[in-house]
Amino acid sequence: MSLAGITLDKLLIIAILAAVLIGPERLPALAERLGSLVRGLRDLAGGAKARMREEMGPEFDEVDWKKLDPRQYDPRRIVADALRDEPAPTPDFASAAAGSAVATVSALPRRDEGPMRFDDEAT
Repeated sequence: MSLAGITLDKLLIIAILAAVLIGPERLPALAERLGSLVRGLRDLAGGAKARMREEMGPEFDEVDWKKLDPRQYDPRRIVADALRDEPAPTPDFASAAAGSAVATVSALPRRDEGPMRFDDEAT
């Protein structure tokens, strides 16, 4: 059995080292605090789950939470799938511009002499 890469033998060694380093008089108090911390975190997670169920209603049970697990996403597979996909057709910008009512640069008035002026109040 392995929990986050810690096997039972490693956990036993950590417990023995904690008993030796912390001492038998402080170990029960620290174990009690650790237990209350774990219970508090479990209650916090349960409360968040209950609140999500309350706010989302019946749709909460319909969500496939395994699909939302970030560990399932392999960047190499995502890139390979993206490279295999057909590229989206490029839009024809000339026909889109011809049908639009936006003024183009060629439709603006030209100034033949002197520098172009700008409106001080517009800036």
